[in-house]
Amino acid sequence: MGNQKLYKGSLQTIILKLLSENEKMYGYEITQKVKALTKGELKITEGALYPALHKLEAEGLLDVEVAKVDNRLRKYYKLTESGTKETVHRLAQLDEFIQTMQHLLNPKLA
Repeated sequence: MGNQKLYKGSLQTIILKLLSENEKMYGYEITQKVKALTKGELKITEGALYPALHKLEAEGLLDVEVAKVDNRLRKYYKLTESGTKETVHRLAQLDEFIQTMQHLLNPKLA
C-alpha cells in the first residue's frame, strides 16, 4: 500500500475518468469500481473521496443529482460539459507525466 501517496495526487483525475465512462455514479460505487479495477491495490476512503467530489463540483466540473433509492437519498455525480473537457485535458497531462517518468526511470526504453 506504499503507492497510496502516489495515487492521492491523481484522485480527481481518476474520478473524472470514471465518470467519463459512466453516465453517473454515486460515491460508494466509485470506491468499489476503483478497488475492482486495481484488484484491491487502491482503496479510496470516504475521507478522501468526498472532499475531492465536492471540490470538482465547486469547480463546475460535476453536477449532482439526488435520487431516492430504497427509501434513502443517494447523490449521483456526473460530468458537466466543462467537466468532460477538463477530463480530456487532465488525462493528457497525466499521460505526459507518465511518459516523462518513464524517460527518467528507464532511459534505455525511451
